[in-house]
Amino acid sequence: MTMTTKETKINSADLTKLREMTGAGMMDCKAALSEAKGDLKTAQDILRKKGLDIAKKKSTREAREGQIVSYIHSGGKLGVILEVNCETDFVAKNETFQSFCRDLAMQIAAAHPLFVSPESIPSEIMEREKAIFLDQVKDKPAPVQAKIIEGKLAKRYEEICLLNQKFIKDDSKTVQDVLTAMIAKIGENILVRRFVRFEVGGN
Repeated sequence: MTMTTKETKINSADLTKLREMTGAGMMDCKAALSEAKGDLKTAQDILRKKGLDIAKKKSTREAREGQIVSYIHSGGKLGVILEVNCETDFVAKNETFQSFCRDLAMQIAAAHPLFVSPESIPSEIMEREKAIFLDQVKDKPAPVQAKIIEGKLAKRYEEICLLNQKFIKDDSKTVQDVLTAMIAKIGENILVRRFVRFEVGGN
């Protein structure tokens, strides 16, 4: 079965797959597939760029509503408390938004991030990390040192920063990718404000 949109035949299976891959709406997926002339990867890139543009435009808007979410795992031996903010109480009560918040709480429980993003890492910790990496490459030429340290920092961010981690439900995306798609879908600025992870016997 195919659909015709602006002279481009769109396969319904591709349309369904694109919606599953991106979480975008039916009309946005149709438009992206049409623009991409039916190519799924290109359509995905189009939707991702659209999401990034929307997120960038909304990033300066105040987000004072939201949810405090708790998640308890492992028979009460592991728990997470998370605050995610949005712009309106209407969205805060939306099931899609609440489901997203629960997914983030499960991500924190499973992947054990220490910070929300690289920007939220205290400067003294950042300097310590850089000093460790610099010591590891001190015998290499300066331009090579910078490139290696940049790569090591990016890898470290994937380990300790929530938004840089691979999403546990789809490791082809980062948590930031999922957040960006949610902003585009909801139409409001969304901020992951803070979280605490508790584990019995942990520090």
